[in-house]
Amino acid sequence: MTASNPTVWLTLQAHDPRGLIDYYVDTFGFVVTARYGDDGQSVQHAELRWPEGVGRIMLGGYRPGNDWCREPGTAGGYVVTGDPDALYRRVLDHRAEVIRPLSDTDYGSREFTVRDPEGNLWSFGDYTGEPLR
Repeated sequence: MTASNPTVWLTLQAHDPRGLIDYYVDTFGFVVTARYGDDGQSVQHAELRWPEGVGRIMLGGYRPGNDWCREPGTAGGYVVTGDPDALYRRVLDHRAEVIRPLSDTDYGSREFTVRDPEGNLWSFGDYTGEPLR
């Protein structure tokens, strides 16, 4: 494995996976890298890459009864961006539901939070985590 391969993936299920994929691409700027089982109504599996790093998400249609099934809209994620101000303007232009407006935190980050159409919460900011010791 190389450093450019993700080692942690956020996984989501959606009532409208096609719509959620479009939302993530248009509103946040994710890039679709794979899409399987798209029958025009649902998507079995899709992979989206965050263009500023190695983070990725997997998502597919909600399939009750599957072993790996979670109710859509119950996830949350934090995405690091080099320019939170520009991304915030982008999400406002796309009329995203802002839960917490862009602000500076007491731990040195500049970030904001939005809710996607399925109900998941997404925070975006420039906090890259504490240094490894």
